[in-house]
Amino acid sequence: MATSKVLGYLESRKNLTGAACGLAGLALTFVGVAGPYWPVVVAGLYGAGALIAPPERPPLPDFPDPSAQLDAVRDDFGKLGGYLADVELPPAAAGRLTELTDLLAALLDPGWGAELLAQDPEGVHTLSRVVRQDLPEAVDTFVRTRWWTRLTPGQEPPERHLERQLGLLRDEAERLAADLRETEARRQETHTRYLEERGGSGGISA
Repeated sequence: MATSKVLGYLESRKNLTGAACGLAGLALTFVGVAGPYWPVVVAGLYGAGALIAPPERPPLPDFPDPSAQLDAVRDDFGKLGGYLADVELPPAAAGRLTELTDLLAALLDPGWGAELLAQDPEGVHTLSRVVRQDLPEAVDTFVRTRWWTRLTPGQEPPERHLERQLGLLRDEAERLAADLRETEARRQETHTRYLEERGGSGGISA
């Protein structure tokens, strides 16, 4: 640890700047400017250089980029599919679940859609939250609540809550898909305007 700190300081900006200033002090000594006090001059210039050197910049954390995060979400979606296949749901809830998972699968499908999504960290976060938290929690809560409802009949059927939750999650995924479509539409419109402006300036010939 001590050795690495010493090596780190030797390679630091403070030491390099101080050494450069110290060398300048030696140069002054050789030309006779520093006189008999040259050790003080060299040490003082070294210290001054070390003080004025810019501070070291620690390296930024190596976080995964959105593409890598999307790959991880895609893997977790596959695991979620295996869990959902083992859960028995009422027909209405099962239909809503299928609509939601089909939409999620389309958004996570490798291809141009995923490439666009990888450029949207907020979109990746939204999908991650649905896949890793909201959807499994909704289904698991239904399974546990349904068991208690069988012991205490007369309560509101838990599938109604599940259907509403799945509908809300589908709405959220649809908004994400709409935002991505809007992004592509704006890109297309921007390119059209660029070509029109270029044509107006004589850049496009008939």
